[in-house]
Amino acid sequence: MTTTVATPTITAGTWAADAVHSDVSFKVRHMAVGKAKGSFALKSATLVVGENGIADASVTAVIDATSVDTKHEQRDAHVRSADFLDVENHPELTFVSKSVKDVDGEEFVLVGDLTIRSTSNEVELVVEYLGETVDAYGATRAGFSAKTTISRKAYGVSFEAAFGAGNAVVADKVEIDLELEFVRNAD
Repeated sequence: MTTTVATPTITAGTWAADAVHSDVSFKVRHMAVGKAKGSFALKSATLVVGENGIADASVTAVIDATSVDTKHEQRDAHVRSADFLDVENHPELTFVSKSVKDVDGEEFVLVGDLTIRSTSNEVELVVEYLGETVDAYGATRAGFSAKTTISRKAYGVSFEAAFGAGNAVVADKVEIDLELEFVRNAD
């Protein structure tokens, strides 16, 4: 018996992110016992969906690196500094998708290049498609949740500080979580 997995249904066309209803957040292990959390403002994102739906969709996104918010002003300033994001020279983080793979019901993997500090690396975002609806104003909306984990050192973020017996103040592994809403452009 062969099982066929349905590709998620989404209307073809060009979609723009609703930055107000989207969230770009991260977590990184701190002092070996906890995780520091933060977020960024999404400047823009465009989703282009072809006739084959999610299977041939593409995404480009721009994140405002200067907007980092960890709910601690001194830490925010340090993250903006050359020790971490160097926002004076690199005010944006970007993502450009290259392919979609492993579509399984409402979940799939989006492969693309993430650029931080002018260094690009391929990442795989595990994405859940949350569906499509028409809002109270007649606009068609679609929602997605996505996750990935990156190495900050792979992007030239090599700040090192230790305490105790070799414990890192900030771990290398950074977890990224996205909640994105897109609005379909009128054709």
